[in-house]
Amino acid sequence: MVVPWVALEEALSPGAGEASSVVGSLILGCTSTRQSLQTNLQYACVGLGGLCISKFCPWSVQVSCAAGTGACVVTLLSTMPFTPEPGQSTSFLARASLLPAARSHLSCPMTTSCLPVGVFVWDVENEGDEALDVSIMFSMRNGLGGEEDAPGGLWNEPFCLDRDGKTVRGLLLHHPSPPNPYTMAVAARCTADTTVTHITAFDPDSTGQQVWQDLLQDGQLDSPAGQSTPSQKGEGIAGAVCISSKLPPRGRCCLEFSLAWDMPRIMFGAQGQVHYRRYTRFFGSDGDAAPALSHYALCQYADWEKRISAWQSPVLDDRSLPAWYKSALFNELYFLADGGTVWLEVPEDSLPEELGGSMHQLRPILQDYGRFGYLEGQEYRMYNTYDVHFYASFALVMLWPKLELSLQYDMALATFKEDLTRRRYLMSGVVAPVKRRNVIPHDIGDPDDEPWLRVNAYLIHDTADWKDLNLKFVLQVYRDYYLTGDQGFLKDMWPVCLAVMESEMQFDKDQDGLIENGGYADQTYDGWVTTGPSAYCGGLWLAAVAVMVQMAVLCGAQDVQDKFSSILCRGREAYERLLWNAFLCPSSTPGRYYNYDSSSQPQSRSVMSDQCAGQWFLRACGLGEGDTEVFPTLHVVRALQTIFELNVQAFAGGAMGAVNGMQPHGVPDRSSVQSDEVWVGVVYGLAATMIQEGLTWEGFRTAEGCYRTVWERLGLAFQTPEAYCQQRVFRSLAYMRPLSIWAMQLALQQQQQQQQHKKGGGQSSSSSSSSSHRAQD
Repeated sequence: MVVPWVALEEALSPGAGEASSVVGSLILGCTSTRQSLQTNLQYACVGLGGLCISKFCPWSVQVSCAAGTGACVVTLLSTMPFTPEPGQSTSFLARASLLPAARSHLSCPMTTSCLPVGVFVWDVENEGDEALDVSIMFSMRNGLGGEEDAPGGLWNEPFCLDRDGKTVRGLLLHHPSPPNPYTMAVAARCTADTTVTHITAFDPDSTGQQVWQDLLQDGQLDSPAGQSTPSQKGEGIAGAVCISSKLPPRGRCCLEFSLAWDMPRIMFGAQGQVHYRRYTRFFGSDGDAAPALSHYALCQYADWEKRISAWQSPVLDDRSLPAWYKSALFNELYFLADGGTVWLEVPEDSLPEELGGSMHQLRPILQDYGRFGYLEGQEYRMYNTYDVHFYASFALVMLWPKLELSLQYDMALATFKEDLTRRRYLMSGVVAPVKRRNVIPHDIGDPDDEPWLRVNAYLIHDTADWKDLNLKFVLQVYRDYYLTGDQGFLKDMWPVCLAVMESEMQFDKDQDGLIENGGYADQTYDGWVTTGPSAYCGGLWLAAVAVMVQMAVLCGAQDVQDKFSSILCRGREAYERLLWNAFLCPSSTPGRYYNYDSSSQPQSRSVMSDQCAGQWFLRACGLGEGDTEVFPTLHVVRALQTIFELNVQAFAGGAMGAVNGMQPHGVPDRSSVQSDEVWVGVVYGLAATMIQEGLTWEGFRTAEGCYRTVWERLGLAFQTPEAYCQQRVFRSLAYMRPLSIWAMQLALQQQQQQQQHKKGGGQSSSSSSSSSHRAQD
């Protein structure tokens, strides 16, 4: 039986150092001690993530959690129906644990979060009355089968590592091609009950007859000594490792494989600088770590699984949470490992003094925790796209907070840089500098260039004129401080926040305390034109001004506090007057939502699903109500109810989440290519906002539509798109923004804390309890 698997981790792409999916196969054979029952059925199973599409394959697939958590990615369940006589049955339970991103928390050290390893564990049970010999063979191609393999010179060799009384055997697959050479290791753990054999090299483009015949003879491989002959130009080379064990009647055994890939040094597309991956801190950078990685993974994975299970259990065991939500929460983390992810060491001499001198924690953060980058999407090749990270960042700050802070320091450094190289932007034709000082960059660079050194790979608009990037930095800084309690981080970021807010003030043309959009798509909705004050950017502006007031108090800056308090007072009045649509309706008709913008364009009255983004972040920061209220609570709740009524329930029968824009009479806004799309990450953020405001049932109902559409109806598991339309059209598979589902989890946790606080204070919590009960229903 051939069972495919997909390893999702750091880069194996020699060209750019971006992540690739490493595809191999497991060949399973089961041989009875009775000659008449010797068999080796072959089933071809193909498909991403081990989803079998062969009608002859008896395997079922149960996806339980993501590579991003280091837990099981796929569980393959089968009772093999290949024995013709009664009483002969063997069950195989496979656990494919891709462990590069075991969650970094107190019980799981950062060491294991960066390891380029996967573990595949087979629990085999002989349910029959006859003894059996069971063999599982793991085959692997050296390379990715593309142009980088064509020059030849690839070679394999066996290895054995005995350490601390535990032995691991396997094959090293050396891929020395520049600029990013690497070695993969396919290995198995030796025990008293198992035998590990190998075939050093075979042609992966052939029928595999050489391998099959060797395996069928005795359930083992010949295990030739020495290294293989290097491959010739245009030829492929592969190897295989086999574990064999004897199973008595009703007996059990555990067969354990690992895959490690050791690419310690990488160069991005520009090939201007050598970077070292995070794991080299623990396993060295000489390119000979694959055996040690394999040994470590096979000896430690059981402990990793226990720790991960302990982390996930509170969510999985919570019966008030629907099953689809549990699946989405953990499985959407796949993108943190599969999003072209790189986690790099930061040499001490790589940070200029003049840029980092005022940031006291910059050096220790970057040097202790490294530099983290993930792509906007596998089709949108830009690292740490910041307007989108605004949504996705909840996953990082809640699970890997130090990596979130590291990313923020990188953004702060880039903010003070400038690149006056002039280029033409595609949408407008305007020629402008690549990067201006004191504005947040759109992204940290292209992996096919030299990220971190040259930022703003985005070519569609001049993002120095975007209205949301600076605001999203300020909001994330305060959110990160609020959730981590790191006062040193807040003090370091304070001058950066002052600088970017000073730049942002130029967009308040009439000095009414509210910024105006520029009449083009100047924010994350980069195909949806916005003119004048708008619900989205205006709301982000007021939220950012409000957190500047809070930061000024914490930093002891009374003059700044007074300045932004005055702006906030004027801006709130202007926002309500210009955008709350009660002012445009008859006096007897109450307002229902904030208008898309205040222009005279037809789409200005549209109901935008993301109109409460500012309030979303305020509530995530413990603000936005009581003394810190910015948007009237009654207006926020009414707007969310309207969005649920129109953008959710009136769109596709309420089964596809929230459309970005909906006209007040219940027809999707088709004024742009993005207004009639559903953005999965935006919907998860909207659902979190609903939960924050006590609309818990509505929040779950809204988010469920996205999960059912993506993971079930469209079949896009582990490749969640940025957007889809009602007519089964989707865009940009495998995208960063849906990581915002962790904002829902934060909202639920905060809701639970509030309920506990109210109970402790003797206050009623019937409203929240009712919402939770409806979510359970």
